[in-house]
Amino acid sequence: MKRALLCLAVAFLVAGPIGPGLPAWAAEPVCRRVSHEGQGYSVCTADLRRHAVRLFWKAADGDPYGGFRRLVPEAGPNLLAAMNAGMYDPALAPVGLYVESGRELKPVNTAGGEGNFHLKPNGIFFVEKGRAGVAETGAYLRRRPRPDFATQSGPMLVIGGRIHPKISQDGPSKKLRNGVGVRDPRTIVFAISDGPVSFGAFARLFRDALGCRDALYLDGSVSSLYAPELGRRDGLLPLGPLVAIMNRPDQAAVTRP
Repeated sequence: MKRALLCLAVAFLVAGPIGPGLPAWAAEPVCRRVSHEGQGYSVCTADLRRHAVRLFWKAADGDPYGGFRRLVPEAGPNLLAAMNAGMYDPALAPVGLYVESGRELKPVNTAGGEGNFHLKPNGIFFVEKGRAGVAETGAYLRRRPRPDFATQSGPMLVIGGRIHPKISQDGPSKKLRNGVGVRDPRTIVFAISDGPVSFGAFARLFRDALGCRDALYLDGSVSSLYAPELGRRDGLLPLGPLVAIMNRPDQAAVTRP
C-alpha cells in the first residue's frame, strides 16, 4: 500500500496536478466569488489567449435570444459563462452601438437624454482581433476601430483609473448591477453584484479590487449571470443582448475536460 502511494505521489509531481503537457492556467476557474467593502460579487475573467468573448442578440430565426435558456443549448459545450450585455429597448434591441461578428447592427448613440445610458461619458466595450478595450464613446469614435464585437452602454464606471466624475462616493441608488472592465488588452473582467450596491461601490470594485483602469456599467435590476462553476443559472426574462465567455476551439481540449 505504501509503495502504491509513493508511486502515485511521484507521478503527481512529474505530471503536475492537471496532467502532463497542460499549462497551469488550465485548472484556473473562469468565475469566482469576490468580497469588497463588505459586498459580495460574482466575477468572471476571460483570457483572450484561451477564451473567445462573443455577443449574442438574435438567434438564427431572427428572434432575440431573450435570456440564457435558449442561448445555452445553442452555444454548445464551449460556453463557460454569460451575462446581459448592455441596455435595450422594449423590443430587446440595443439602444447604442452593437457589433456582432464584424457586422454593425446598431450605430453609435451620441444623443442626450435621461437615465444611466445618457450619464455622459458613456462608453463602449469592444473586442478587435483578439484584443479588448473599454473606451469612452468620444474616444472610441476618434480611434475608429473595426471591432469583431462591440456594445455601448453607460455610464462609464472607471476612466483611465479614475471614477466617473458624476458618480458619488456612495449614492442612495442601490441596485443589482453588472459591468465589464479591461485589466489589459487580453484580460476582460465581468462582474455582477450579489445584492443591491451603489454606483460608487461598484466602480471601486473594478478599480481597486479587480485592477481595471477602464470599466463600463452594463445594466442594473435585470442583471443576470450564467456561471455553472458558481451554480448560477439566472432566469430573469426577457433580456436584450448577451455576452458570453467561450472556449476557443483551439484551446477547448486543455481548458476544460
